[in-house]
Amino acid sequence: MKNITVSVDEETHRLARIRAAELDTSVSALVRNYLKSLSGGRGMAADPSGVETAAELRRTTLDEVLADFDARGVGLRMADNLSREELYDRDAARAEAEMERKRRASA
Repeated sequence: MKNITVSVDEETHRLARIRAAELDTSVSALVRNYLKSLSGGRGMAADPSGVETAAELRRTTLDEVLADFDARGVGLRMADNLSREELYDRDAARAEAEMERKRRASA
């Protein structure tokens, strides 16, 4: 899946966000469906309005995340899971949180 960047004025962005919320979808999904409708409707959802339902949006998002995992070689293997000791290592968690706090403060 390709990403595109679109620039719009503040008012258009605000109204698009409101409309997307009313339809329980995202601005990206609205734009994606509009572009699909321009290309003759190939790949459009069964909904004639071209607006994804919340379930379709979640399914699409999950498919995109999993495709991204595959593309980057990220696996979800049991061997990658933390051991019980690593999971509850509070000192390591505190140190990691402190490093993240310092990183954000310096940015």
